[in-house]
Parts: sequence; structure tokens; C-alpha cells
Amino acid sequence: GTQGFTAVNAYALMNAEAIYDGQRGVDNNKRVFLLTRSGFAGLQRYSTATWSGDIGTRWEDMKAQISAGLNFAMSGIPYWTMDIGGFCVENRYVAGQKQWNATKTENADYKEWRELNARWYQFGAFVPLYRAHGQYPFREIWEIAPEGHPAYQSVVYYTKLRYNMMPYIYSLAGKTYFDDYTIMRPLVMDYASDLAVRDNSTQYMFGPSMMIAPVYTYKATSREVYFPKGTDWYDLYTGKRYKGGQKQEVEAPFERMPIFAPSGGILLYGPEITYVNEKKPEVIDVYIYAGKDGSFYLYEDEGTNNNYQKGTYSKIDFNYSDATNTLTIGSREGSYPGMLSERTFNIIYVSPNAPAGWDNKGKPAKVIEYKGEQISVKL
Repeated sequence: GTQGFTAVNAYALMNAEAIYDGQRGVDNNKRVFLLTRSGFAGLQRYSTATWSGDIGTRWEDMKAQISAGLNFAMSGIPYWTMDIGGFCVENRYVAGQKQWNATKTENADYKEWRELNARWYQFGAFVPLYRAHGQYPFREIWEIAPEGHPAYQSVVYYTKLRYNMMPYIYSLAGKTYFDDYTIMRPLVMDYASDLAVRDNSTQYMFGPSMMIAPVYTYKATSREVYFPKGTDWYDLYTGKRYKGGQKQEVEAPFERMPIFAPSGGILLYGPEITYVNEKKPEVIDVYIYAGKDGSFYLYEDEGTNNNYQKGTYSKIDFNYSDATNTLTIGSREGSYPGMLSERTFNIIYVSPNAPAGWDNKGKPAKVIEYKGEQISVKL
């Protein structure tokens, strides 16, 4: 399709199949990855991700993308993405950037453009593929706002968080392949017995351990969040606990979007990196959220080839028992070339008596030197 027009491909599935078979026919050792704006049922068979095409740059467009992504996931296609910031731009935003570049004065439109991008990046960091796309206004982070501006700081913050979370996110990708999982999940998938979540189109799970509540209203500094029944919920940044089965107005300052972990949630954070295979996650912070049993596995492989399809990968199980406050890290299953044989897990235990957040984690409850053998620790 040309600029600004969405190409319609009635044979999207056959198109994806041809590219997949063609690439694997030429080099069967490299993973295929196809990003297409045309999709059809079954697309996931061919290493294909779809994005939502040339969407608008209004607040209502951003809000509509939340349910768009969730409906896509529910159709059985796990890898969906969108143009962060929208693509078909209102002229007032282009004019606002031109004025800023010429005079360094921020008019009302450009002020709004910056906030729209900050909020959209916050949401965009928690969809299966994190990507921005657009032509005018220019989309480089320093073009959106200067260093030190809250929009700039927020985009950097969530980009870093996305990369820190690579052990969790890559494990979700492993779960997608091995367990037929979807990464971006309407609340009804995990909390089906709570009828109140059935029409909730603005909150969702990002894997089993994170509930995302994007802010999609201009100048909003809070939003209403529904906490599904059957579990407690912990604020990701502070560790503050909320009881399930209720609505609450939650703070959402310009630079932050509400994110919560359920009881029994297990979150893994690796080192600060600027690209995926920059360094191995030799030290991983493991957050355990009290109140329910929980389990998660760390999945790793070579990263670029297809050997995982032949069993060349490793899995490490994390199982938390709430009754005994015990975390058991299982023996490592499997192996792959270049695998870490030893690593450190910093266990951060979050409970109502010991709130801890991504921003204020404090001292780990336990530091585990893991060598591939099963180990249990009381938290």
C-alpha cells in the first residue's frame, strides 16, 4: 500500500505462507518474521504479526486500539501491534511541531500532541510488539519533546522498562509457542467467573502477572480501575495493595500509567539493555506477590534460529506456595549453546506488610545463586 492507504489483501494467509515457505526454503536456520497490515485466521502459523494499519491520531483512536488488540488476541492470533501515536495525523499537530522547531514555543496543539504520545507509548510498551511509526510530525523521541520534558522522560522510562522485562516478555513468547498462549489478554480470559469484567474494554492482562490500565483522556491524572474478584492487586510502582471485586479511582500522573500485579503473580526483570541480545541476564530480579499460589517459567533459547522447534531451549520453573511462603525454583530443563550455567536471582517478596515496587524495590528478601539444581527458599 502507498502512504496513507491501507492495502487490502484478500489472500493474506496465502501471502504469509508464501513468504514463510520462501524464506525457510532459502535459509532454514533463520527465524522468519513478517509484519503485515493484512491478516486472516491462521496467520500465526507463518511467524506473522499484524498491525492495525493507518489509524488516526485522536484520543478516541488510541482508546479504540485497546479493544482492537484484545479482539485480535481473542481471535487466536497472538502477535498484534499498532502505530504508537497514530499515523493519519491531524494537520494541527504538524503545524504545532513546525512552530516549535522554528520558534521553540509550544502552542496548545503541540502540547496536546506531546501528551498524546506519552500516553500512547505507555500503552504501547505493553502490547506484543512495541513499535512507533509515522512520518509527520517527526517521531524520533527528541522530535516529540526535548530531554527533560515529562513526555520525553516517560517514553524513556517505559522503553527501559520494556527492555528490563525481556526475561518475562520472552518467556511469554515461549509460552505462546509451547502452550498456545496469548500475551495481550482481555480480563475475561483469566477472570471469567467475574461477570463484571465481561464488558471491560480498557483494561487487560499482559501475561499472567500484569494488569494494564492505559490512560486515554487528555489532561487526565487519574482513571477508574476495576480490580477483578478472587485476588488482591498490587501497584507495580509502589507495592500498594487493592482488594479485588471493586472499582477505584487510581492516580495516573502525566508520566505514569496504572499497572498492577495479582496475588500469586511472578515478574522477572533483567539488566538495563538497549537491544535484546546486548548481554545475558546474569542477574534477574524476581518479584513474588503474596496472597495466592503462583507459577511461571523462565524460557530461553538461542534467540535467532529455529532450533527451539527441535527441543534446543531451557526452562526454569518458579513455583510459589502461599500457605508456606515458599518459592521453589525447579531444576533447569533442557539446554542450548551459549546458555548461562549459573546466575543470580534476587527475590523481592511483595506483601501487604512489605510493599515494594519497581520504583522502590529496597533490599531483596533472598539472593539465590542458581546453578541449575532445584532450590527452595522460605520468604
